[in-house]
Amino acid sequence: MAPYDIRIIGDPVLRRRAADITDVDATLVRIVDGMVETMYAADGVGLAAPQIGVQKRLFVWDLGDGPRAIVNPQIVESDGEWVYDEGCLSVPGLSWEIVRPKQVHVTGRDLDGNEISVEADEIEARLFQHELDHLDGTLLIERLDSDTRKAALRTLRELGIGSGSPRPPEPAGQAASGGLRLL
Repeated sequence: MAPYDIRIIGDPVLRRRAADITDVDATLVRIVDGMVETMYAADGVGLAAPQIGVQKRLFVWDLGDGPRAIVNPQIVESDGEWVYDEGCLSVPGLSWEIVRPKQVHVTGRDLDGNEISVEADEIEARLFQHELDHLDGTLLIERLDSDTRKAALRTLRELGIGSGSPRPPEPAGQAASGGLRLL
């Protein structure tokens, strides 16, 4: 069992901007360890702290090179455009084509206080943008055009999703329509 429940759409914690981290201490390292374990248990590739109810600017990810964490991340540059089918465990079982920049340059700090600078493209760039959205209190449905968003909200209501309560992680892997499921 994962150490944390993943919060879903309707939970107010997902709508607030997370606070900057001023001190990396043993408690934060334990949170990161639990986030990584929760991410793996959900078969995800990324997880932002607000998704487990922690209002800190932090996320973890693993695209096959081992788990990493970034503190106080920010996008300092972006370029291009890329449409990709994107899902999220905080909006379970659904995915949509989302337009985002194709490349980003992200900076932040690791858990030792060292500066991180990553030039990312396509999937990695999308993952960083998705997780940063969570840190800013933005869910992927807000990236949809008005008509698609209305239909998405109607579908969520019909499925009974969005009551505001957390749900336990479940295997995710691929989103329902075959796209990458980000956390």
